[in-house]
Amino acid sequence: MFDRFKAIFSGKAPAHPLTPHDARHALGALMVRAAAADRAYLFEEIERIDRILAQTYGLNPVEAAKMRAACERLEKEMPDTAELAEILHSAIPDAEAEAAVRSLWQVVFADGQEHEAEDKLLHEIEAFLGVPADVAQRIHDEEAGKLT
Repeated sequence: MFDRFKAIFSGKAPAHPLTPHDARHALGALMVRAAAADRAYLFEEIERIDRILAQTYGLNPVEAAKMRAACERLEKEMPDTAELAEILHSAIPDAEAEAAVRSLWQVVFADGQEHEAEDKLLHEIEAFLGVPADVAQRIHDEEAGKLT
């Protein structure tokens, strides 16, 4: 899987759409990147990523933790966020892009705080995924409202 991602991003592989399996790992890697954007990758964020992966993909806790670990490895080797988000955008329908944005905000807010670096990264991802600004703002506000 990692070799496929590297080949796609280096331009050494033909431009094929990501498979659903690849898109899952790409989204997981974006969640890891979003969680660490404030330079703190906290237990609450890890736990939230595991929960989202389990719920979204029907995994048990062990499978979700293994998938997150694979996503962490992928995130370390992942290219520019913009490039990955654009490729992910072509692999998922708009409704899934909105769900992805919601998941990303849930991870960001898992530690009970909103950080400028996380906001900036998520706004970039929202734009790259083609989520309209008003929809993205609504999703942000709904997830931020859960903090109180």
